[in-house]
Amino acid sequence: MLKVVLQKITYVVLMLFIISIISFGAIHLAPNSFFASGELNPNITPESIEQLKRVYGLDKSLIEQFFSWIYAIMRLDFGISFASGASVKDEILSRLPITLLLNIISLVLVFLISAYLGVKSALKMNSKFDKLTKQFSLISYAMPSFYLALLLIIIFSVELGWFPISGLYSTDVKDGTLEYYLDFSWHLVLPIFVMVFGGIGSLSMYIRSLTVSVLKSDYISFALSRGIEGRKLFRYFILPNISPPIITMLGLSLPGLIGGSVILESIFAIDGMGLLFYQSALSRDYPVIMGILIISSFLTLVGNILADLILLKLNPHFAKK
Repeated sequence: MLKVVLQKITYVVLMLFIISIISFGAIHLAPNSFFASGELNPNITPESIEQLKRVYGLDKSLIEQFFSWIYAIMRLDFGISFASGASVKDEILSRLPITLLLNIISLVLVFLISAYLGVKSALKMNSKFDKLTKQFSLISYAMPSFYLALLLIIIFSVELGWFPISGLYSTDVKDGTLEYYLDFSWHLVLPIFVMVFGGIGSLSMYIRSLTVSVLKSDYISFALSRGIEGRKLFRYFILPNISPPIITMLGLSLPGLIGGSVILESIFAIDGMGLLFYQSALSRDYPVIMGILIISSFLTLVGNILADLILLKLNPHFAKK
């Protein structure tokens, strides 16, 4: 186990270095600049621009800038925001908890609902429930998340007034009270629903196909011949065989969940990493963009490693592959 963990840590470090090269190169190849004359301030002088570049180290060569940035990241220093002048690390850490909360809740709900629909649909193949599940999964897979978010806001927030239109808190609720936390939870209903709805379709059909293939196997026929059925059949024969592929797929789905936060947080005006990334992209605040890319990549890699470690726990022979 220790050897596998060390290998995974080495993998994370190597991948982060490669991602940092790609991110740094892509940012500097982007057209225009935060310090371009007439964009930061129409009255700014070329002398002021040069002084600002010296302050932020942009007067150095790209290689010097890159290694200075890598050294700063190793010290958990992501630099200073061009737009606000605040620490990038502080800005990201203030937005990170809500983004993690949204994604963790969504991931758990997607897994539970998809597992229920997929397994039950496979056990009742060609039934009315199976047909409805497949139709629902098709709609879920095809529905654009931004369109669904806007549709829900129009229906349930604007027309019916059941849910808040945007934000995380109401202005008339006192911080720290029970009403405050209930209000906070109520603000999250629509964003989480959109994230869950968009993730159920593909995963539920994937679990259904896995369960169908397991049900056709010889050991299921043997178990049925021994009179094993119902919960025992699911717990001891179906679940252990469909769990490893599902865990792998959940690990691979993390980048999509984090990436989807950019759109949803922008639509619902949620002060998370997604909205911060969107605002930074519009203002060409490159230190914040690069910091978010690195942290998002790190969280994605950690999620994939956790999935691998869970697989290793379920099947020790996984380490030999």
